[in-house]
Amino acid sequence: MFSINIYLRFALMVVLIGGGIALSVIYGFWYGFPFWLVGLFLLVGYVALGTVQSAAQIMQTGDVDAAERRLKLTLTPKLLYVTNRAYYYMLKGTIAMQRKQIEEAEKWFRKARELELPTDNEKAMILLQLAGVAAQRHKWNQARIYLRDIKKLKVTEEELKRQIKEFEKALASSGQLKAATRSGMAHKGGLRQPGGKRRRPRMK
Repeated sequence: MFSINIYLRFALMVVLIGGGIALSVIYGFWYGFPFWLVGLFLLVGYVALGTVQSAAQIMQTGDVDAAERRLKLTLTPKLLYVTNRAYYYMLKGTIAMQRKQIEEAEKWFRKARELELPTDNEKAMILLQLAGVAAQRHKWNQARIYLRDIKKLKVTEEELKRQIKEFEKALASSGQLKAATRSGMAHKGGLRQPGGKRRRPRMK
């Protein structure tokens, strides 16, 4: 997707809107109209889309602090287009996860889930993040519920499908490990008779 550097966008908005107004005042409305129209178009795009795309690109490089600074340049999240608002919340949650702030991350992912998202891919992406948070907190049943909700959706993105399968395998492995741990603890404790006494093996 084509995007303009955020600082270049700011400069263009100031020059075009300011220059357009000046031309309209000096020479008449129609002389300045094309300039401030383009400037207003850039302004509306900034308000509706924010800095989510560029913040996500920075996040992919692993620079969490820089991604957070770029995200803060968004004017107000409530005015963002719904999909961008969801990604804004998801990025906030991802940044919190990177900093081991699990409760903070869950808060942002839940805010993203509350939005009316247009596609099942986006809904599945948020549910997968919430499932990951649940797994981090060892809430395996909750993670399985999220995974079950994901399977009800029609996911079409191949990369997202792969991530879901990987998480499902990891969740299954954690369940097996948990069962094995319980079994090991039972064997370690030995068999007990009613009343709490340990049963001794018979001597031949």
